[in-house]
Amino acid sequence: MVVEIKPIQVHQIQEIKQVIFTICYELWQLPSDQIKYYDAMSDIDDVQSHYYDNKGLFLVIIDNGKVVGSGAIRCFNDEICELKRMWILKEYRGIGLGKEMARMLLDFAEETGYKFARLDVFDKHKQAQAIRLYHQLGFYFIERYNKSSSTVFMEKIL
Repeated sequence: MVVEIKPIQVHQIQEIKQVIFTICYELWQLPSDQIKYYDAMSDIDDVQSHYYDNKGLFLVIIDNGKVVGSGAIRCFNDEICELKRMWILKEYRGIGLGKEMARMLLDFAEETGYKFARLDVFDKHKQAQAIRLYHQLGFYFIERYNKSSSTVFMEKIL
């Protein structure tokens, strides 16, 4: 396994969408057309303006040229960023890649000048492993801060 974590390239956009479709199907048995209804993924389609041009970063995990995961930092306001798009294929979970990528993203956020990082999680039961990771990284539960259909909201002081 030759795994690298790097900024996303335009040619990897469709691959990361496929990773998200795969994981959503695994968690909720939702086909890709239903996922697209709830999440158009327009931020990924235009990663440059949604992330890079707006004090953000979008990383992918690559194993031998194949995209197997992602994570991003997106600007919420001058002091707060969001940890977004943390998706890792099942066979790559539990070996430290998510933690390594999240630390890279949070280091970027701190260096960029953000004071807080927030995130939301759709389902506390089906995504319990992700919530445990976020706790290990220093995130704590907060009240809802956006209008998403998520049910869990967390924050970390940077």
